[in-house]
Amino acid sequence: MEAELTDLKEQVSLLRKEISRVSDEAEVRKVHFKSPYTNQPTCIQVVDMYADHPDTYVEFLGSRYRGKEGVKRLYNGRFQQSFVNGRNGPVRGFLLDHIMMQDIIDVDPTGTHAWCRMRALMQAGTHQSVRETHPRGHVQWWEGGLYENEYIKENGVWKLFRYRYFPFWHAEHEKGWSLTKENYIPWPSKTYPEDPLGPDEIIEQKMLWPDTRVVPFHYPHPVTGKKTNDDDLRAPHFGKDATTGDAPLTLALPEGQSRPGAGNTWTSEGSVRVLPDLVQNL
Repeated sequence: MEAELTDLKEQVSLLRKEISRVSDEAEVRKVHFKSPYTNQPTCIQVVDMYADHPDTYVEFLGSRYRGKEGVKRLYNGRFQQSFVNGRNGPVRGFLLDHIMMQDIIDVDPTGTHAWCRMRALMQAGTHQSVRETHPRGHVQWWEGGLYENEYIKENGVWKLFRYRYFPFWHAEHEKGWSLTKENYIPWPSKTYPEDPLGPDEIIEQKMLWPDTRVVPFHYPHPVTGKKTNDDDLRAPHFGKDATTGDAPLTLALPEGQSRPGAGNTWTSEGSVRVLPDLVQNL
């Protein structure tokens, strides 16, 4: 009877941990899906979804916006001014729909840090009726991108933390993706405060179609547990050696940031769930 009771307690403990993990994964997913910016640019509210942690940042288009102030500059400055003329909400005739899919979420065993890889398919543009009043005139385009984000739990609430969005490809609606001009979106060239709405730093990590390098995975191979080789992330020309392609992309942290828990591992159902070099307890 005592042995059965001990076994039952162990099972209950395991079930509690599993329920907590599944619950945290669901909450992280909802945080991303609930981001107002993924529906329409209600930029003020989306900034409040970011962590107050000093290491918070957004990595986007070869640049990095650091801390809550940098995040505000991107959303309340660049996006809000460009898309909706400073309004905290939509304007008639401007479309900015993000469809989120293929999400893969991993939560560390402390239940305070999570990673998410997710794809986005965007439909954007202006209606012909506002071509004379919207600064973009009459335009419509598609965009495909990929997120490799990190989230942390602050005061019991999951928040966006290290936000990395890689806009993978763009396509003008009439021409399709095969005729998209290279560097469809200009890379930022100036930082804040020289550019009042600019990023805190310019980084070398730049990728736009027809560049097809693979964004690194926060997780290992689901069966072998091995990390993807860097050369396999490159995209050389057809028939050429991998080393002739651009350097592989990276999820490395900016200078001055670290992952205190690096080197720790954890397992679930007999397999490694998160890469050892990404595990961090905050």
